[in-house]
Amino acid sequence: MTEHRLSHPPLVVIGGLSKSYRKGNQEIPVLLDISLDVTDGEFLALMGPSGSGKTTLLNLIAGIDRPDEGTLTIGGVDIVQLTETQLSAWRSRNVGFIFQFYNLIPVLTALENVQLPLLLTSLSRANRYEHAVAALEAVGLADRMDHRPPQLSGGQQQRVAIARALVTDPLIVVADEPTGDLDKKSATDVLSLLGELNSVYRKTIIMVTHDPRAANKASRTLFLDKGVLADSLRDEF
Repeated sequence: MTEHRLSHPPLVVIGGLSKSYRKGNQEIPVLLDISLDVTDGEFLALMGPSGSGKTTLLNLIAGIDRPDEGTLTIGGVDIVQLTETQLSAWRSRNVGFIFQFYNLIPVLTALENVQLPLLLTSLSRANRYEHAVAALEAVGLADRMDHRPPQLSGGQQQRVAIARALVTDPLIVVADEPTGDLDKKSATDVLSLLGELNSVYRKTIIMVTHDPRAANKASRTLFLDKGVLADSLRDEF
């Protein structure tokens, strides 16, 4: 899709971000001097070959991991400077997670799964219930709230996971291969839902994907190759 910049200030500002991992005595660079702005209300797709650093970058933005160097400011907060306790609290308030394999708890109902992030808030039980019902209604699953994950299709489970990601009204939603475990129809439905969340509810979404159809839903697509950002694919991808 042609790059489309929204006329909003940057929500995510990344400067000189680098990350390496150690394997025995060897240091393996994963991200090299990444600088990137993501505007408020943008839908950004990150693509690239396996091992290119896509998920590592997503985890850094989500506050799951920490960089070796660089700055990472989200909503005016440099999360690199937060303590582990502060980072955990920030993450629970500001980040919604969507995973490839849903990460739902099988013994809990859809409603109970969606309420889980709210247990870390000061909301009353009644308010947690109201928020979870509203989130399930937003993803079209109000009639499945009492079903457990094994009673739902893959597409329905992913919609429950999206409702769980939205229930705290986060600043950003990070999605790691959200259609990777779905059939074509379910993937299309989930992508349409993500597009609606972005266009109607103005949610800022950062998505890692291997699927060009998924990336086509985004307002901008960037590519990672050997830890370096690029605007387009090169022949060797």
